[in-house]
Amino acid sequence: MKEKVLNLLKKDARLSASEIADRLATDVATVTGIIDECEKGKTIYGYCALVNEEAFDKPPVRALIEVSVQPERDDGFDNIARKISKFTQVSDVMLVSGNYDLQLIVVGDSLQDIAGFVSSKLAPMDGVTSTRTHFMLKKYKECGFTAEDGEDYERLSVTP
Repeated sequence: MKEKVLNLLKKDARLSASEIADRLATDVATVTGIIDECEKGKTIYGYCALVNEEAFDKPPVRALIEVSVQPERDDGFDNIARKISKFTQVSDVMLVSGNYDLQLIVVGDSLQDIAGFVSSKLAPMDGVTSTRTHFMLKKYKECGFTAEDGEDYERLSVTP
């Protein structure tokens, strides 16, 4: 039952306990108990709205930054990841497999803002051995939701 409640909340965090109970054919008290338990236990550690930032007067600039780090003897990657996550510009930090160790999502007001963050704060940190920055140009899908602009596009058929 817990996973079903969590999956419904992942799709729409605005669902009330009553609506979730109706969809799962259970009582509101059960759903409320599950949600309370998940919030206290940090299974649910926050709620956020997905917003089309293109509607802002000045949309923020986002970058995906790959970071290679020297792991620490006892903490591995955890200590450096915690330090990086404290920067207000950093919205996401993930340990990943592959050619680099951490993947960050960084938000700024401009390309220069993000470049300044990388050069003055991130790259000089003890343990950071290299960074690679990719600026996000356009979102097509986020958190399972397709970013539709209302424009229907139909690919032209190819004829021989």
